[in-house]
Amino acid sequence: MAMPPAAREPERITRRICEAIKDQIALGLLGPGSRLPSTRSLAAEWGVSRTTVTAAYEQLIAEGYLETRQGTRAQVAQGLGQSPPQPGQPAPPASPGRLSAFGQRLAGFPLPPVAGTQRLVADFRYGDLAAADFPMPAWRKAVTGALLRRQPRLRYGDPCGLPGLRAAMQGYLWRARGLRCEPEQIIVVNGSQQGLDLCARLLLDPGDRAVMEDPGYNLARQVFLAAGAEVVPVAVDREGMRTEGLPAARLAYATPSHQFPLGGVMSAGRRRELLAWAQRCGAHVVEDDYDSEYRFDIAPIPPLQAMDEAGRVIYLGTISKTLSPTLRLGYLVVPPPLAAAFARAKRLTDRHAPLLEQEALADLIESGAYERHVRRVRRRNGERRAALLAALSARLGDAVTVVGADAGLHVVAWLNGVPRAREEAFINRAHAAGLGLYPVTPLYAPAAATLRPDAAGLVMGYASLEESAIRRGVGILGEVLEAFAAEEALTRIAAPPAARTARPRAPAPHASRWRRSAPPPER
Repeated sequence: MAMPPAAREPERITRRICEAIKDQIALGLLGPGSRLPSTRSLAAEWGVSRTTVTAAYEQLIAEGYLETRQGTRAQVAQGLGQSPPQPGQPAPPASPGRLSAFGQRLAGFPLPPVAGTQRLVADFRYGDLAAADFPMPAWRKAVTGALLRRQPRLRYGDPCGLPGLRAAMQGYLWRARGLRCEPEQIIVVNGSQQGLDLCARLLLDPGDRAVMEDPGYNLARQVFLAAGAEVVPVAVDREGMRTEGLPAARLAYATPSHQFPLGGVMSAGRRRELLAWAQRCGAHVVEDDYDSEYRFDIAPIPPLQAMDEAGRVIYLGTISKTLSPTLRLGYLVVPPPLAAAFARAKRLTDRHAPLLEQEALADLIESGAYERHVRRVRRRNGERRAALLAALSARLGDAVTVVGADAGLHVVAWLNGVPRAREEAFINRAHAAGLGLYPVTPLYAPAAATLRPDAAGLVMGYASLEESAIRRGVGILGEVLEAFAAEEALTRIAAPPAARTARPRAPAPHASRWRRSAPPPER
């Protein structure tokens, strides 16, 4: 039976008295040893019975805020309170306390900027997908089916992932990528980022070396640095990471099927060199196959893991590029000797990935809906890609050099008339004109000796845009580029002769130029 409101009123007043006294202690108005008013006087002040005040004092004594001795009034317990601030004196800033070495390494990493509210004509942010491409009916059906299969109890699941999803993923990886593995080797993770974090924690000690491509995925670099590793940048070219003369290390990170961001494909010879290096050094290779579903002008590239006979490759995949990055589902395929260690680490991190989403994804794969969706979205993004390349060629011509267009959901566009030093200024000007553009510079390791073009570079994603928006965006890009080039020319004319420099261009070895007379074919 519920307690009547009149009976609950003394309890509410008792709680209010307790909170008021706690606040005075926290502010320093009542310091350690300060005596509190008698129950009679405080009851008169609050207009309540002494029984209510006595109940409040007893509660505070039980919580350790007050102490009492026979024959004396209650007083504030020792060790509580603080010195009250002086009038007009600002409160001291809160201190974060001492961070661990891991926390101190993280302190220097920038947080991503909050997305602005400004509506852009075209936002070429890479990693975004079009919401209209999400297979809503199929996903709703899969989620509803998972909800209707009611379990007798709610409980934690296998840290490695639902057995049904891992079995479905095993079949999918064989059909889509020619990758042979057992379900026990598959670890379902919260996106590829968690997969990278688990690899760093389990394979790297502070001071160990990790080699990775330069330019490369910046969050992978930060994960390894946070683990205390020394990250050694390795230059890339049209054949991916340059594997000759790699230094001894504990781990290598690579995107061999579609180098991020420049788009090169690692040649068979370099793949063999990388695997031989890993076996020689006792190292592991993290193969990030982040967008393997998208191949346009080239045949699917078998994963590095398919060539691995010594158990040195950890395969990393994600559904962020096919379904949605908001679902936070990815997977690792680890060599059998590492499976138990990854399972324990995953359990300590977050027990397991969300079970409802896992069950829905398993249904999507088993029913064939996932692969039908992949084929549809591959065709749709092929159309967007063709529109972007045709627009860049027609509007900008030789003013831009495009690389990495054979696969994936982005291209890199080198702006031949914009010096690298002016990259940020150009991007800011484009943003003011309604474009979301993103520089390639942050993807290079700081202070690395890697040879890179003198031109400004843009990483241009297209998977979230309609063709009409792509064409409008490229049109505005051309206008901004022309105005920028005109101002740069005036600046060079006004500068002393010694300060004038030739127009920067991207080097030929990286180039994959699309000419105005020959737009790229669709696959």
